[in-house]
Amino acid sequence: MAKRGGFPGGMPGNMNNLMKQAQRMQKQMEESQKALEEKEFTAAAGGGAVEVTVSGKKEVTKVSLKEEVVDPDDIEMLEDLIMAAVNEALRKVEEESASSMSKLTGGMGLGGGFPF
Repeated sequence: MAKRGGFPGGMPGNMNNLMKQAQRMQKQMEESQKALEEKEFTAAAGGGAVEVTVSGKKEVTKVSLKEEVVDPDDIEMLEDLIMAAVNEALRKVEEESASSMSKLTGGMGLGGGFPF
């Protein structure tokens, strides 16, 4: 006698509910990603002498330098400060992304790096 309401191979009968939940989660993830891309993240280095703003798309949108940090005899220090500020701003983007993903997945560990 055939089973009613199930799927061949013993799959659970509530597969439609699982699919709806997955689609809902995917939509929430897309909305969260779009919201993140619209945000800006600013970081400073050298006590505020260098300030960098990065979009949620990980694109540098602004670099601000205080006059006293521009020393033609020490270009290397300026380069290091810019690099530090950019890296910190990008870290903030990643942190926000991970935080919003964690809220959506309920801490299941799903996100940028799927374990499979």
